[in-house]
Amino acid sequence: MLRPTKHSHPDKTILHAATLILKRLRKRRIEQFDDLREYLRKQIKSADFLFLPAVNLLFLLGIIEYRPKNDSFEYLGKNETI
Repeated sequence: MLRPTKHSHPDKTILHAATLILKRLRKRRIEQFDDLREYLRKQIKSADFLFLPAVNLLFLLGIIEYRPKNDSFEYLGKNETI
């Protein structure tokens, strides 16, 4: 769910998962797909359902990019986004 309502738990939303992914990628700049998913699993119980929508959101916003050759995500930063 993208827009939280009064019934949604703040830690079980796509925005929260995207925030955690973004914090991790800003620190490390590049992260393997499996490592990033495992990191999110340790942070959130429902990470299996939230990981791909959160990654899609960050990709659509132009904040991260997927590198299929390395099977990793790269943080683009402020200067490289459109």
